[in-house]
Amino acid sequence: MSGLPRELRDLIESGPLTHLTTVNADGSPQVTVIWIGLDGDEVVSGHMALHKKLRNIERDPRVVLSFLAPRDHSAVLNEYAVLHARAVVQPSDGAWDLLDRLTKVYMAPDTEFPAPRGPGYIVRYSVERIGGVGPWVTPAR
Repeated sequence: MSGLPRELRDLIESGPLTHLTTVNADGSPQVTVIWIGLDGDEVVSGHMALHKKLRNIERDPRVVLSFLAPRDHSAVLNEYAVLHARAVVQPSDGAWDLLDRLTKVYMAPDTEFPAPRGPGYIVRYSVERIGGVGPWVTPAR
């Protein structure tokens, strides 16, 4: 898929808490909440340890990311995005820097990521399909 729609990029840059769904070894879903950001046209997340979600991605790269737009109390169904993607886990000395950048969005602009610097992992998500409700979804014909 080429480029994310501007409205979806804006939503991601606003810092929505994101549900990451991976596939456990037994085929069952594993869901966790993560911070996401953008690196160019790629959706990325940072991690300081090789948790189960990352081991699941290494075994099966199919993932789903879902997140809500800010609440609109006048809407019957609030806007949200569902990104079907393939993910790649990359060991990185830049994971703490990515998490520090995201801390300024998810927590406060003057806050530093509250963990010691060190190596970690960056996950890169190649979005294959976009769903949900919002201007980022192509209407069905």
